[in-house]
Formats: sequence, C-alpha cells, structure tokens
Amino acid sequence: MDHIKKAMRHIDIGADGSGHRKPIPFEEFLKVVLDNPTGTIRNVFQLFHDLFKTHVGEGVDEYPNDPESIQYVSYDCSKLLVEGADHPFFADRLFANRLVNHVEALRSGAQQNKIYIFDGPHGCGKSTFLNNLLKCFEEYANTEAGTRYETVWRLDRRQLAHEGGNDTTSIIESLFQRQQNPDQKQFETVQAMARPDTDSYFVEVPCPCHDNPLLLIPKAQRRQFLDNLFDNNEFKYTLFTDKAFEWIFYDVPCTICGSLYEALLTRLKSPAKVFEMVHAVPYTFNRRLGRGISVFTPGDRPIKEIILSNEYLQRQINRLFSDSNQVRYIYSRYAKTNNGVYALMDIKSHNIERLIELHNIISEGVHKVEDIEENVSSLFLALMNPEDKKNIKDFQSFSDRIVYINIPYVLDLNTEVEIYRNIFGSYIDDSFLPRVLHNFARVIISSRLSLRSEAMLEWIPEPEKYSRYCDKNLQLLKMEIYTGYIPEWLSEEDRKALTAKRRRRIIGESESEGRQGISGRDSLKIFNTFYAIYAKSDALIDMSMLCKFFHGQKDLKASIPEGFLNSLLLLYDFTILQEVKESLYYYNEDQIHREILHYMFAVNFEPGTVEACKFTGEKVHITEELLDGFERRMLGEKVEKSKLLNFRKDAQKEYTSRTLTQEIMVAGTPPTETRLFQSLKDRYVYNLKEKVLDPFLENVNFRRAIKNYAKEGFKTYDKKIRNDVTFLLDNLMKRYRYTEHGAKAVCIYVIDNDLARKFTKP
Repeated sequence: MDHIKKAMRHIDIGADGSGHRKPIPFEEFLKVVLDNPTGTIRNVFQLFHDLFKTHVGEGVDEYPNDPESIQYVSYDCSKLLVEGADHPFFADRLFANRLVNHVEALRSGAQQNKIYIFDGPHGCGKSTFLNNLLKCFEEYANTEAGTRYETVWRLDRRQLAHEGGNDTTSIIESLFQRQQNPDQKQFETVQAMARPDTDSYFVEVPCPCHDNPLLLIPKAQRRQFLDNLFDNNEFKYTLFTDKAFEWIFYDVPCTICGSLYEALLTRLKSPAKVFEMVHAVPYTFNRRLGRGISVFTPGDRPIKEIILSNEYLQRQINRLFSDSNQVRYIYSRYAKTNNGVYALMDIKSHNIERLIELHNIISEGVHKVEDIEENVSSLFLALMNPEDKKNIKDFQSFSDRIVYINIPYVLDLNTEVEIYRNIFGSYIDDSFLPRVLHNFARVIISSRLSLRSEAMLEWIPEPEKYSRYCDKNLQLLKMEIYTGYIPEWLSEEDRKALTAKRRRRIIGESESEGRQGISGRDSLKIFNTFYAIYAKSDALIDMSMLCKFFHGQKDLKASIPEGFLNSLLLLYDFTILQEVKESLYYYNEDQIHREILHYMFAVNFEPGTVEACKFTGEKVHITEELLDGFERRMLGEKVEKSKLLNFRKDAQKEYTSRTLTQEIMVAGTPPTETRLFQSLKDRYVYNLKEKVLDPFLENVNFRRAIKNYAKEGFKTYDKKIRNDVTFLLDNLMKRYRYTEHGAKAVCIYVIDNDLARKFTKP
C-alpha cells in the first residue's frame, strides 16, 4: 500500500508541477511580471525567438577575428529537432543559418503579419522538420521557462448583485443556485453563506483569444501604468524602445474581454474593482486539442461550425448582467491559436482553401465573427512542394504576405554523414578509413549542386590551377565553404580575395540548389547498398571501394558530374598526405617563434641597419638576405621578387595598422597571440611540412617498419626508424582518429602511390 500511495502522490503532484496551474489575481500577476518581465511580457513571436535562444544558442564562428566574416556560424539544432524526436531532423548549416535569421527578424516584428512557407522538394524532410519543431515548441511553452499568461475572469456574483442593486438579478441568482441541486437548495444556501470564499460564488470566464492580462489596461493609460510599474532599469528602457515590445502598447484586448471590462465598469464604477475580477493563468499548449497549436493536413475537412460558443457560460454571463447582448461569448477557431501557432501541412486540397482564407486575416490582423471583430495575432506556418505553387499563383495580392524559407536536400556534408549515422548506427565509422565516409556524402551532394557557379567563377576565374585538389566545377571547394571551412590549399591571394561580399554571394547560391539530384530517401537506399557490399570485408572501406561502387552504378552516372570521382580521389590523396606530414612533423617551436618575431620587427626598417628586437631583446642585422630568405620560406624558392615585396608590404601594413597599435599597445595582446604572428606561423609551418617526408621516401626500411609495427619483427629496426614510425602512427591515431590498422594502411598507401612527389609544387 505504501508503494501505491507513493506512486499516486507522484501523479497528484506531477513530475514538473504543471498540473497545478491555478489562476492568480491580477495584483499577484503584477508581482510575477516584476520578477520576470521578459518572460511574462512576450507574444508568440518573442516566445518563438526565446525557444531558439534556449535550444540553439549563439552558434560558433570558426573565424571570429576574420574582418571578412559574414556571421555564417555553426548552430547546433539537436536540442530543437533531434533529441527526444521519434524521427530526428538534421538541419544543415545553410538551413540553420537561414532559419535563425528569420527567427531574429520575427522577434523584432519586422516580418509579422506574414505566413512562413517552408518550401522544398519531396524527400527533404519538411514534415519531419515541422512536426519536431512544433513538438519542441509545445514542450517549451509548457515549461516554467516558456510560460506566458492569459486572461481569465472570475466574476463575483455577490459583488455584482450588491453593486447592481437589482432585485431581479438577486432573484435570478437565487433561482440559479437552487437549480444547481434542487434536493439540497436550502442546505446549499446556508452552506454558501457560511463559506463566503467558496468557488460557487464565482463565474469563471476564460479569454478564448488567450490575451495577456496587461492588455486589459486601457490603451490610453497603459504607457503610464507600465512607467509607474517598473523602476528605471535596463528592462524598462528596452520595453519602451525595442520594436519587439510595441504590441504591449498598441494591441487591444479581444472583443469578449473588452465587453466584459466595459460591462463591469458600468456596474462597479471603479476600474480597480474591475481588476479584482481579472486573473491570470499560464497559457497551456496542447496540439492534440488544438489549444495554442493547430495543424491541418490536406485531408482534414473544414469544420461546419464556423462560430464557436459556450451556451452554458453565455447563460451565466446573461444572468449576471441581465442583458443577453451586453457580452457575447462567441469566437472562431482562429481564437484557439491566437498568440499561438497555426500550421498547414502541404498546400493542396482543403489546405488551399485554408490558406486563401488566411489572406485577410494576415493582412488586417482581424477576423469577422458575425458582427464582432476578432483579433488574430498568430504565427502562421505552412509546408509546400515546388509543384504546389501553382495553387496560389492567381492570388498576386497574397504574394507580399508570404515568406518562403527554402528546405532543400542537405548540402552540408557533415550533416549528410550525421543522417547516415542516425539511420545505420554510429558504429558505421568503424568500417571506414577516416574521410571515406565523408567522401561518400560528397558524391551524393555533388548531384544536388549546380554544375556552373557564377559566384565561384567570379572569385576563381581559372579553376584549372587547383586541378590537383579540386574538380573543374569547383564543387568540392564550394562544399567546404558550405560547411564553414576555408581550405588550407587555397593560395594566399585567393584567400584574401574571399571577401564578405563574395562569400555572401556563394552562400546565397544555396537558395537555388538542393532541389534536384539524389534525394534524401534515395541517398539512404544507396548508402545501404554500398555498406552491405563492402562492410562485410575484413578490410576497412577505402577510396578504391567507393570509386568502384559509384563507377558501377549506371543509373547514377547522369546524377554525378563528369570527372567528379577522379577529382575527389585527388583531394583525398592530397588530404591524407597532409595528415601523414603533420603526424610525422615535429619542430623546434622556440626557433620558429624567434624567426617570425624578428621578421615582424625587421619589416619596419630599411635593410642595412642593426636594431634590438623589442620582442626578443636580441640584436637583429636587418639585411635583404634575412627578409628575402624568410619570405621565400613563406612563398617558395622560385617565386618572383615582386611577390616577395608585396608580401613584405602587406606584413608591414598589418603590423603598423593593427598588430602594434591595436593589439599590442591598446589591448595588451602578447606578440605571439596577434593575428599577424598566427598567420605567419601557420604559413611557415605549412611550408616546412612540405618536405618532411623526403628523408624517408628512399628508405625501404621505413615502409617495412610500418608494416611490422606492433609485431615481433619491429624490434629489429634501428632506434631512429622505430621512434619515427611510432611517432607517426601515434599522431595519426590521436589527431585524426585512425585505428592502428587504418593508420598503417594509409601510410603504406601514401608511400606506394608516391603521393609526396605527386603533389610537389613545380
């Protein structure tokens, strides 16, 4: 019995306490407002923004100090669209940025009175996205962090009868009480008198439009009321200046609440007494009941009952005011989602009618219910397939009220891989050599990108110069930019040429991509076939298997750009060569720091002088040979003298305009942490790594030692080779997540295919 009682107490209390959301008097509500103003004074658009702020956050910018940054950041949408979902939706970086930007605009009120249509091809996951978004929104809105309050009236029969001085009303009240239970009429009358606070004296009238109780304050007095309510603090300044809060000063209560207020004021003669009957209760969302969230599919037939009412409640109101026309408790289905979300799943069949009906509602913000005007301020969302646009093309006046948000097939390769892991299990990584799984995603995404990119060609007019790392259409480079990554293999000149304007234009092309090619559903089928064939082997899945598979898929040949697989293999070869070089390379960091600091200091003086370096304290003989030698280590031995001088000029300009004046002198940044130092160091180390493999390529024992690593025969090699091989393989496993087997395999691959010479700069 103890266990049963304990279990029942848990149910009674509720896991989160949300089951006991009782109305609170208006003055008590004002205390809540003062304690949490941003949480209580917000409409659905602000709540939607707060949902994203809580579940998505600020995002991560991999290049925070880049002056050409366009705030194209990495947002983690897993809490919003993945966690707890039956069918997770993985938002790629492009869509996440697009969505967050719209939500930011939504909060400011700049794009209210619109309908937001998520437009995308079949198989892109539109329905999954919207269902998960609304599920998370409903859960958040019903938590303490997402709580908003709505109005509920508690009309005191005793006070109204007394203040009205109407004998007829008192007789009606007496009759009404007796009708409640004829068998105990005398007992209940005595009991009610003995318990003056009993709920039987109150008629509870909920606001069907879910108005915030603050809207009941007369509009002409509201600004002064809020000015008196709040101290002169940061929130008060925001409240009176931020466009997001304009609604609290300009919106009016629903017709029912407005009528009740006027009727009560006429009877009671005092606004203060009227507000004694105003209470606040948390706005509880329930999609299944259509409360706060209503979702319609194309097959849902329109309801016949356009006007909704509550006859029982209307009778009670009529009894209180002795006038059936003074307060009419009627409303439409739109009231149920006022200050909530109204969503249409696909614009076809009956949903076409619903969308057209929204035209006047969205443009004017009101809806006619018989003679009554009903306020409608909801977040309107819809899904649409490209071919369904024809269903609304004849309504040109509606076009300025529609905001299309593109949901294409995934264009971010990291997100594509996350989808494979989710469907097939995270263990699939164990079957692949590093990067091969992501290269599978690159092949799929290549079918979704445009073959010709005007933005990319305007940036890099001659793609042939990167033929050793990239395809002729620059799709591989574009994929990296879509993930937020700028490849190291780009020349310094092209990296500088990637201005914010160019980057925005490249990202902007994603709006017209991802509408064709291999769909999300088909990519899962293709991956399943590929994985079933090659994951059975003891060997890890490598690039030769991937290329063999796609070359053998005749039905996919038209989808994959010509020559893409060959370019992908070249990029893979180049990338793993850099990994091996990085893993084999170790250097004297102090010596490198010293050379860079001396160069930073020396570029400010004419050759032929001797100066004490302010960073190291050492005397530096500033000669052309010193400057020229450092610059050739940066740019290459055979580079033209003019390019060396341009490099020197840029370094000197950066040093005087930013490094010394802003970072070191003003911000107190150590010289080794300045942007110029880090840039020079990255370039310096990169060029040193280019030749790190040279001593080992002619040594056949090096290759054999790799094959014999961790075997008994490995002990027979001399100490230096053993140390080098151990250092190399350990770094590959630590830095790039290779298994021991994979690390050995990739090293042998690099040596046998002579990749070091293959990618040596001419």
